[in-house]
Amino acid sequence: MVEKIAYRLSASVLLVTALAIVAMLVMGLTRPAPDSAGATATPSKVAISAAVDPEPVVENVPESAEPAAESFDVAEKLPLSDTFVVKRILQIDEPFVHGYYKWDDEGVPEGELVVTVDLKAESISVFRAGYEIGAAVITFGDSRKPTPTGVFPISQKDADHVSNIYDAPMPYMLRLTNDGVAIHASDVKWGWGTHGCIGVPMEFARLLFEQAELGDRVIVTNGKMLEMGDAIL
Repeated sequence: MVEKIAYRLSASVLLVTALAIVAMLVMGLTRPAPDSAGATATPSKVAISAAVDPEPVVENVPESAEPAAESFDVAEKLPLSDTFVVKRILQIDEPFVHGYYKWDDEGVPEGELVVTVDLKAESISVFRAGYEIGAAVITFGDSRKPTPTGVFPISQKDADHVSNIYDAPMPYMLRLTNDGVAIHASDVKWGWGTHGCIGVPMEFARLLFEQAELGDRVIVTNGKMLEMGDAIL
Protein backbone atom coordinates (compact mmCIF):
# COMPACT_ATOMS: atom_id res chain seq x y z
CA MET A 1 0.00 0.00 0.00
CA VAL A 2 2.87 2.41 0.76
CA GLU A 3 4.20 1.92 -2.80
CA LYS A 4 0.76 2.78 -4.31
CA ILE A 5 0.43 5.93 -2.19
CA ALA A 6 3.90 7.08 -3.14
CA TYR A 7 3.09 6.54 -6.85
CA ARG A 8 -0.14 8.52 -6.69
CA LEU A 9 1.55 11.47 -5.02
CA SER A 10 4.61 11.52 -7.25
CA ALA A 11 3.28 14.55 -9.16
CA SER A 12 2.98 16.69 -6.05
CA VAL A 13 6.23 18.10 -4.73
CA LEU A 14 4.61 19.21 -1.50
CA LEU A 15 3.10 15.84 -0.70
CA VAL A 16 6.25 13.95 -1.67
CA THR A 17 8.23 16.13 0.70
CA ALA A 18 5.72 15.45 3.47
CA LEU A 19 5.87 11.72 2.78
CA ALA A 20 9.65 11.77 2.94
CA ILE A 21 9.51 13.45 6.34
CA VAL A 22 7.10 10.79 7.60
CA ALA A 23 9.38 8.04 6.31
CA MET A 24 12.35 9.55 8.12
CA LEU A 25 10.37 9.62 11.36
CA VAL A 26 9.37 5.98 10.95
CA MET A 27 12.97 4.97 10.33
CA GLY A 28 14.02 6.82 13.47
CA LEU A 29 11.46 4.91 15.53
CA THR A 30 12.41 1.48 14.20
CA ARG A 31 16.24 1.78 14.29
CA PRO A 32 17.75 -0.64 16.86
CA ALA A 33 18.99 1.09 20.00
CA PRO A 34 22.71 0.92 20.72
CA ASP A 35 23.83 -1.53 23.40
CA SER A 36 24.58 0.98 26.11
CA ALA A 37 25.51 -1.80 28.53
CA GLY A 38 28.30 -3.01 26.25
CA ALA A 39 27.06 -6.59 26.29
CA THR A 40 29.25 -7.59 23.37
CA ALA A 41 32.45 -6.22 24.86
CA THR A 42 35.02 -8.81 25.91
CA PRO A 43 35.94 -8.43 29.58
CA SER A 44 39.43 -7.29 30.41
CA LYS A 45 41.47 -8.98 33.03
CA VAL A 46 41.57 -7.43 36.50
CA ALA A 47 44.88 -5.92 37.64
CA ILE A 48 46.71 -6.46 34.35
CA SER A 49 45.71 -3.96 31.70
CA ALA A 50 42.89 -2.92 29.44
CA ALA A 51 43.83 -5.65 26.96
CA VAL A 52 40.89 -7.87 26.07
CA ASP A 53 40.60 -11.61 26.10
CA PRO A 54 39.23 -12.73 22.71
CA GLU A 55 38.42 -16.17 24.09
CA PRO A 56 37.77 -15.88 27.83
CA VAL A 57 38.37 -19.00 29.86
CA VAL A 58 35.08 -20.60 30.87
CA GLU A 59 34.87 -22.78 33.87
CA ASN A 60 32.30 -21.92 36.52
CA VAL A 61 30.09 -24.87 37.36
CA PRO A 62 27.43 -24.86 40.09
CA GLU A 63 28.01 -27.53 42.70
CA SER A 64 24.41 -28.69 42.54
CA ALA A 65 24.76 -29.62 38.89
CA GLU A 66 27.99 -31.59 39.26
CA PRO A 67 28.52 -35.20 40.35
CA ALA A 68 31.11 -35.39 43.11
CA ALA A 69 34.15 -37.04 41.59
CA GLU A 70 35.73 -36.87 45.04
CA SER A 71 33.85 -34.95 47.70
CA PHE A 72 34.79 -33.70 51.15
CA ASP A 73 33.00 -32.29 54.17
CA VAL A 74 34.84 -29.02 54.79
CA ALA A 75 33.77 -29.03 58.43
CA GLU A 76 36.00 -32.06 59.06
CA LYS A 77 39.25 -30.26 58.25
CA LEU A 78 41.26 -29.32 61.34
CA PRO A 79 42.80 -25.84 61.59
CA LEU A 80 46.36 -25.37 60.47
CA SER A 81 48.98 -25.53 63.19
CA ASP A 82 49.90 -22.25 64.86
CA THR A 83 53.54 -22.73 63.90
CA PHE A 84 52.93 -22.99 60.15
CA VAL A 85 55.31 -20.32 58.87
CA VAL A 86 57.31 -19.66 55.71
CA LYS A 87 60.57 -21.62 55.92
CA ARG A 88 61.66 -21.36 52.29
CA ILE A 89 60.89 -19.22 49.27
CA LEU A 90 61.78 -20.62 45.87
CA GLN A 91 64.64 -18.92 44.06
CA ILE A 92 63.33 -17.83 40.67
CA ASP A 93 65.90 -16.37 38.28
CA GLU A 94 63.82 -16.60 35.10
CA PRO A 95 61.32 -13.90 34.07
CA PHE A 96 58.10 -14.54 36.02
CA VAL A 97 55.74 -14.20 33.06
CA HIS A 98 52.39 -15.69 32.01
CA GLY A 99 52.72 -19.38 31.30
CA TYR A 100 55.78 -19.75 33.55
CA TYR A 101 55.92 -21.99 36.59
CA LYS A 102 58.53 -23.52 38.88
CA TRP A 103 58.26 -26.66 40.94
CA ASP A 104 60.90 -28.08 43.29
CA ASP A 105 59.97 -30.37 46.17
CA GLU A 106 63.25 -32.27 46.34
CA GLY A 107 64.27 -32.80 49.96
CA VAL A 108 61.19 -31.06 51.32
CA PRO A 109 59.70 -32.95 54.29
CA GLU A 110 56.16 -34.22 54.33
CA GLY A 111 53.65 -31.93 56.01
CA GLU A 112 50.58 -29.77 55.64
CA LEU A 113 49.96 -28.35 52.20
CA VAL A 114 48.76 -24.77 51.86
CA VAL A 115 48.20 -22.86 48.62
CA THR A 116 48.35 -19.08 48.57
CA VAL A 117 47.04 -16.91 45.73
CA ASP A 118 47.74 -13.20 45.42
CA LEU A 119 45.50 -11.62 42.80
CA LYS A 120 47.45 -8.36 42.81
CA ALA A 121 50.72 -10.16 42.10
CA GLU A 122 48.93 -12.56 39.72
CA SER A 123 50.71 -15.48 41.34
CA ILE A 124 50.12 -18.76 43.14
CA SER A 125 52.43 -20.45 45.65
CA VAL A 126 52.31 -23.96 47.05
CA PHE A 127 53.78 -24.57 50.50
CA ARG A 128 54.44 -27.97 52.08
CA ALA A 129 55.44 -27.97 55.73
CA GLY A 130 56.19 -24.26 55.30
CA TYR A 131 58.52 -24.73 52.32
CA GLU A 132 57.49 -23.23 48.99
CA ILE A 133 57.61 -26.04 46.47
CA GLY A 134 55.74 -24.46 43.56
CA ALA A 135 55.00 -21.06 42.07
CA ALA A 136 53.31 -19.88 38.89
CA VAL A 137 51.73 -16.92 37.18
CA ILE A 138 47.94 -17.23 37.07
CA THR A 139 44.89 -15.98 35.24
CA PHE A 140 41.85 -15.11 37.34
CA GLY A 141 38.39 -13.53 37.45
CA ASP A 142 37.51 -10.58 35.25
CA SER A 143 35.57 -7.51 36.38
CA ARG A 144 32.18 -9.15 35.74
CA LYS A 145 33.03 -12.32 37.69
CA PRO A 146 35.86 -11.57 40.13
CA THR A 147 37.72 -14.28 41.98
CA PRO A 148 36.63 -14.23 45.64
CA THR A 149 39.16 -13.72 48.43
CA GLY A 150 39.26 -15.71 51.64
CA VAL A 151 40.26 -19.15 52.90
CA PHE A 152 38.79 -22.08 50.98
CA PRO A 153 39.26 -25.76 51.77
CA ILE A 154 39.52 -27.92 48.65
CA SER A 155 36.15 -29.66 48.55
CA GLN A 156 36.42 -31.72 45.34
CA LYS A 157 39.09 -33.12 43.02
CA ASP A 158 38.50 -34.19 39.44
CA ALA A 159 41.38 -34.71 37.02
CA ASP A 160 39.12 -34.86 33.95
CA HIS A 161 36.45 -32.35 34.89
CA VAL A 162 34.29 -30.76 32.18
CA SER A 163 32.08 -27.72 32.74
CA ASN A 164 28.42 -28.64 32.37
CA ILE A 165 27.58 -24.99 31.62
CA TYR A 166 30.13 -24.24 28.92
CA ASP A 167 31.08 -27.81 27.93
CA ALA A 168 34.69 -26.76 28.46
CA PRO A 169 37.45 -28.94 29.93
CA MET A 170 38.82 -28.04 33.37
CA PRO A 171 41.79 -30.42 33.78
CA TYR A 172 43.02 -31.19 37.30
CA MET A 173 40.17 -29.28 38.88
CA LEU A 174 40.36 -28.42 42.60
CA ARG A 175 37.02 -27.00 43.70
CA LEU A 176 37.02 -24.06 46.13
CA THR A 177 33.39 -22.88 46.27
CA ASN A 178 29.94 -24.36 45.76
CA ASP A 179 29.19 -22.01 42.87
CA GLY A 180 32.02 -23.34 40.75
CA VAL A 181 35.19 -21.39 41.55
CA ALA A 182 38.17 -23.72 41.26
CA ILE A 183 41.86 -24.01 40.48
CA HIS A 184 42.49 -25.85 37.22
CA ALA A 185 44.75 -26.06 34.20
CA SER A 186 44.25 -23.26 31.73
CA ASP A 187 45.88 -21.45 28.85
CA VAL A 188 47.52 -18.69 30.90
CA LYS A 189 48.07 -15.61 28.76
CA TRP A 190 48.71 -11.95 29.49
CA GLY A 191 45.52 -9.89 29.53
CA TRP A 192 43.16 -12.86 29.75
CA GLY A 193 40.47 -13.16 32.41
CA THR A 194 38.28 -15.96 33.70
CA HIS A 195 34.79 -16.26 35.12
CA GLY A 196 36.15 -16.48 38.67
CA CYS A 197 38.41 -19.51 38.57
CA ILE A 198 42.17 -19.54 39.03
CA GLY A 199 43.89 -20.80 35.90
CA VAL A 200 47.39 -22.28 36.07
CA PRO A 201 49.71 -23.93 33.51
CA MET A 202 48.88 -27.56 32.70
CA GLU A 203 51.93 -29.23 34.20
CA PHE A 204 51.75 -27.08 37.32
CA ALA A 205 48.09 -28.07 37.68
CA ARG A 206 49.02 -31.76 37.44
CA LEU A 207 51.76 -31.47 40.06
CA LEU A 208 49.49 -29.56 42.43
CA PHE A 209 46.65 -32.03 41.88
CA GLU A 210 48.93 -34.93 42.86
CA GLN A 211 50.03 -33.19 46.05
CA ALA A 212 46.75 -31.65 47.19
CA GLU A 213 44.29 -33.48 49.41
CA LEU A 214 40.67 -32.76 50.16
CA GLY A 215 40.46 -30.17 52.88
CA ASP A 216 43.82 -28.54 52.13
CA ARG A 217 43.54 -24.78 52.41
CA VAL A 218 43.72 -22.26 49.58
CA ILE A 219 44.22 -18.70 50.80
CA VAL A 220 43.25 -16.06 48.23
CA THR A 221 44.27 -12.46 48.92
CA ASN A 222 44.60 -9.25 46.95
CA GLY A 223 48.00 -7.82 47.81
CA LYS A 224 49.11 -9.94 50.80
CA MET A 225 52.82 -10.75 50.41
CA LEU A 226 54.67 -13.35 52.50
CA GLU A 227 58.28 -13.25 53.65
CA MET A 228 60.54 -15.68 55.47
CA GLY A 229 59.21 -16.36 58.95
CA ASP A 230 55.73 -15.01 58.27
CA ALA A 231 52.74 -17.06 59.40
CA ILE A 232 51.03 -18.49 56.32
CA LEU A 233 47.53 -18.24 57.79
